Amino acid sequence: MPSDAQAADPLPSWRDGRTKQAILDFVARVTKQGGPDYVPPAERIAVFDNDGTLWAEKPVYFQAQFALDEIARKAKENPALARQEPYRSVLAKDLKALAADNHKGLLQALAVTHANMTTEEFASRVQNWLKTARHPVTKRPYTEMVYQPQLELLALLDKAGFRTFIVSGGGVEFMRAFADKVYGVPPERVVGSSGVVTFRMGKNGKPELYKTAKVEFVDDGPGKPVGINRFIGRRPILAFGNSDGDLQMLQYVTGGPGPRLGLLVHHTDGAREWAYDRKSPVGRLDKALDEAPARGWTVVDMKQDWKEVYPPAP
Repeated sequence: MPSDAQAADPLPSWRDGRTKQAILDFVARVTKQGGPDYVPPAERIAVFDNDGTLWAEKPVYFQAQFALDEIARKAKENPALARQEPYRSVLAKDLKALAADNHKGLLQALAVTHANMTTEEFASRVQNWLKTARHPVTKRPYTEMVYQPQLELLALLDKAGFRTFIVSGGGVEFMRAFADKVYGVPPERVVGSSGVVTFRMGKNGKPELYKTAKVEFVDDGPGKPVGINRFIGRRPILAFGNSDGDLQMLQYVTGGPGPRLGLLVHHTDGAREWAYDRKSPVGRLDKALDEAPARGWTVVDMKQDWKEVYPPAP
């Protein structure tokens, strides 16, 4: 049960200040019936990036870690695979080999762990991995590497009649395996990168959807506004990202008429999380950080604006 303080403050893990107030003021304005900035519920759409915005993304994207762990699991079951690529490089932790030839090895790892199975089989593998995998630095389950302030914001928006969507460069089938349970965002509101999925009749005449290794859609950078148009069909009024991969999404969302809110998480907390921006190979924040002041985007300083980063350990 929430405490009296939490009931009075919908964002208890956010420190009082301009950033928190900007969010609360925006939600109040667009939900005030009869007010000049009132937005009907059907148009109250908010989009969130996932990696680095809703949960952590260091030292590597969690989906990439899933692929590496799946490679190790497969090689353990069949030791002969250790002599083949990409298994050999993954087991040897040969990052240079995986990154060579335009990341050919890493792409192979993603292919052998994300394709040639049904969508149900893949979801089961992701869910099983999440049950046992631990973050290499914090030793917490990956599902506990979510940001407590963002969970509170998602809840606030839901209560205010918003429909929240995840719009991420991560794989759509990967995120759908946990988004509802972890964020309260149902699978139909997850937009992500995807491979070609085909329909077929499987064993015993059972109809199924089969994941192939062919890339269908990359939901990153300029692909994000395209994905929003394709899968949501309305221009959102709120967008929250953390990297240059979210630049075009914020431009598109805040470039529409009426009240708009663009937000960026700036990872400034090297003690509780990680501090990085312009030179990071993961979650690089450079151009978007430069554009934020001119476009009126709110930059969330993790160190200064968040009282807590992760949920309390159970």
